[in-house]
Amino acid sequence: MDPETLQRISAFDARLVAAARDVKVLSQLAWPARLLNEFLGHWKQHNPRLPEPPRARPQFTANVDELRAVMAACDLEEPIGRYLFRTARSYVTAARMVERVGTPEFTQRSIELYGAPRDRIGPNEVTNLEAAEQFLSMTDDFRLVGDLPEEVCLTPEYVAERLVERITPVFHGHPILVEIDPEMTSKAAAGATRVRIRGATCFSNQDISQLVEHEVFVHSLTSINGREQPILRTMGLGSPRTTATQEGMATFAELITNAIDLPRLRRLALRVKAIQMGLDGADFIDLFRFFLEAGQTLEESFYSAARVFRGGDVRGRVVFTKDVVYLQGLISVHTFFLQAIHQGRPEYIRDLFAGRMALGDVLDLDAYFRAGAIAPPRYEPAWIKNQPALAAFLIYSIFNTRLEVGGMSLADFEEPPPDPES
Repeated sequence: MDPETLQRISAFDARLVAAARDVKVLSQLAWPARLLNEFLGHWKQHNPRLPEPPRARPQFTANVDELRAVMAACDLEEPIGRYLFRTARSYVTAARMVERVGTPEFTQRSIELYGAPRDRIGPNEVTNLEAAEQFLSMTDDFRLVGDLPEEVCLTPEYVAERLVERITPVFHGHPILVEIDPEMTSKAAAGATRVRIRGATCFSNQDISQLVEHEVFVHSLTSINGREQPILRTMGLGSPRTTATQEGMATFAELITNAIDLPRLRRLALRVKAIQMGLDGADFIDLFRFFLEAGQTLEESFYSAARVFRGGDVRGRVVFTKDVVYLQGLISVHTFFLQAIHQGRPEYIRDLFAGRMALGDVLDLDAYFRAGAIAPPRYEPAWIKNQPALAAFLIYSIFNTRLEVGGMSLADFEEPPPDPES
């Protein structure tokens, strides 16, 4: 690629980064921590009341104007032009969504960005909702497998120390701060320079592994690698169009490193069902009860219901659909990884960690990766370095899904009585 073209691409990329920087989604939709205590106080008095989250509506007119200018200048005949156009467009949609919190347009824009429970996914074209319901049905009999949950409450301070111990040896030259945020409703959020974890809550040992593999060794790692790109610094952004791939990769990372457990997977499926319930008219209290009856604690049931109604209307029908991306992303990433190995292109898996991208970007930008215009990832999670083990995991998981186990029981493994005359 000639220097003049590289300079032109870099200039458009820098404009996009500057225009997108202020367009935040999750931070704009976050609920203040006080709502938890207010709601649970009324609940325990048998007088539940709908929470009243703030509805700030920021305006992003100048940002959207610049993003549209970048889109208009993109050459859609070139792969990088298409990449920049799609990235800018996703930020325009996100800006319009955040500007319309609490209205039906908010949900419409959310579905454009993240999808909906009834969207079809995967090679069998099941819907997100069908996949969630199938998974919950399959695992109903396994909910009590193993030991009872740990009777332990690890403090945020303890968890922060353990995270620092795991993070520091990996990211040479890119220190990542671990901060405790008393206002967070999600358990954690990660970027290139810091990881925030929720304050005033209990964590388990399993949570520590999940946070490391999911938040740090995928979200933080890809953000750092993207910021290190020589031309496309937009790969360091968490653009909305990359959310499904990011969460799919992060959930897959939990799975392949044994950091995930069955309750965690069931929570992901329950969220999809809850989003559909909200779309159908269930209010916040309905969803709180739904999560409570599914076995979650009072605190986690509140946070789970709040995830659905961030930016929405707690009375129902106006909801935030982001949480459909976890199962959808996991299925897509698993399939992509398997096909990359099957078709002799394992480098595609590594390329995905060069920055925050959608799966299709790796294919569209392949020539730029091979030419070195897009740098390989500076940091990689340990599990992608062992390609044979990764291939074995992927192929066996596909093989195993084809086995019929539902019609069997332990009694089928009993041997018949021995024949003394044989």
